[in-house]
Amino acid sequence: MATDHLTVAERIALSLKRHDVTHIFAQSLPSAVILAAEAIGIRQIAYRQENMGGTMADGYARLSGKVGVVAAQNGPAATLLVPPLAEALKASVPVVALVQDVERDQADRNAFQELDHLTLFQSCTKWVRKVLVAERIDDYVDAAFTAAASGRPGPAALLLPADLLREQISPSLFRREAVLGHWPLDRLRPRDSDIEHAASMIAAAQAPIVIAGGGVHASHAAGELSALQDEASLAVLTTNMGKGAVDEYHPLSAGVLGALVGPRSLGQHALALVEEADLVILVGTRTNQNGTDSWRQIPRSASVIHIDVDPTEIGRTYEAVRLAGDAAETISALRRALARRDLSYRASQRDKLTARIAGFWRAFDMERRSIARSENSPIRPERVMSDLQQVLTAETTVVADASYSSMWVAGQLRALSAGMRFLSPRGLAGLGWGLPLALGAKVAKPDKPVVVIVGDGGFAHSWAELETMVRSKLPVLIIVLNNGILGFQRDAETVKFGSFTTACSFADVDHRRIAEACGCPAVRISDPANLSQYLERGLSGEGPLLIEVITEAAAHPPLSLFTGMDQAA
Repeated sequence: MATDHLTVAERIALSLKRHDVTHIFAQSLPSAVILAAEAIGIRQIAYRQENMGGTMADGYARLSGKVGVVAAQNGPAATLLVPPLAEALKASVPVVALVQDVERDQADRNAFQELDHLTLFQSCTKWVRKVLVAERIDDYVDAAFTAAASGRPGPAALLLPADLLREQISPSLFRREAVLGHWPLDRLRPRDSDIEHAASMIAAAQAPIVIAGGGVHASHAAGELSALQDEASLAVLTTNMGKGAVDEYHPLSAGVLGALVGPRSLGQHALALVEEADLVILVGTRTNQNGTDSWRQIPRSASVIHIDVDPTEIGRTYEAVRLAGDAAETISALRRALARRDLSYRASQRDKLTARIAGFWRAFDMERRSIARSENSPIRPERVMSDLQQVLTAETTVVADASYSSMWVAGQLRALSAGMRFLSPRGLAGLGWGLPLALGAKVAKPDKPVVVIVGDGGFAHSWAELETMVRSKLPVLIIVLNNGILGFQRDAETVKFGSFTTACSFADVDHRRIAEACGCPAVRISDPANLSQYLERGLSGEGPLLIEVITEAAAHPPLSLFTGMDQAA
């Protein structure tokens, strides 16, 4: 399109193109923007449910390294952006939301679907603005991308009155050439004196450990962390969102910790590393409740170094030496400082440490073997994870819904390389976000396999997006763990109250038929002997597949909350 006297909508489309936006998750609105974007080659991924597009943009951003873009109409559609934007805010994922608003001369007159969108989005975004002056549109688009991708990443919302989008404007007086659509936008690191102090602490520590969170993935710092792990002989554990930050087959990797410390867990053994640590190095983690088992795991006696891009997260619960900055840049600087220090003691302890960690993994494998290889029907989720592990590659993206699905993935699967991606909505842990996260991930890397694990409870929130998957040609392997209940709700209520409400139990649903009605091939499995062939088929790249697995209703992940219940069983 010619660049003189364009409409505001056309200028927005050109700005998106400049920021390397290739996909926009939308449902046709704001129509002027979507038409202009499609006219210059930006592909619309049209979602079915208005609360799913934001989560698709989230999954896309997590995997692509680019800012996700979602668009929506004013009113009801805008309100349904709040949950996914809140997840992106808590999970530190950059998303730009383009939201249509009522025409400017209709404001405050009860126009159709009019709502105070500024107030609506203030609680769930880093930045929200309403554009009123057409000539400022380039400024505001760039500001939205800057807000989303800089500092601690997160969502930004731009409110666009419908009449403004049709207005024609002259080219901007200011040069606008910067590409702001990749993240992290800026890579800052701490002062040299702070780096040197932290390096001295690591070199002097007797039993240091690393706990790595999702910020490692956000910074693309897995390579730097793996090098630090090797060079300083450091045991590394991860949070749920940090899973895959290191190769879990590395002899110094001790898996995911957090609340996964109950019977038959790896964490019940690896927890000793944290309890005995004299130095805990936190990398890209907000030390939240799930990541610390309700803030019980880091001993008061241990010193703490905290690396985080958000200075307000450092010292939130655990007072720490502050290394505020990008994880990759900060770890790189730490490695250079440590190269000038004597690490012979750390090296001398390495064989003993690796033997101990190997013992943790052996004990875990032995304790879960009977259920991970069980031939019983209904099928144990651990058996599903065991068979899935055999067909994964380092390039597979594993996605999980919230609740038990993400716990099965975090606690039972093993990352095959540093930087392998495991995506789950652990910012707010909303049910139903597994499938849209997976579709966003597939858009980001269409040539790489994506598998998503969902429960029957969560899947009911999003199964309409099966049609989106088929229509948009986004082949994903979907594994539905069908146990006929809201598992966590039932078990948590049982522990706390001795019984559970009637909402926890479902009628029988044949998810295979739902998938087939949307054009997605599907199978229903109740015999574990049939798992492997369909898992291989689903990851072959031949097309989408839904595998509905009839699973054991009594099974639950080894969370600390259920330890007493499990020990009494």
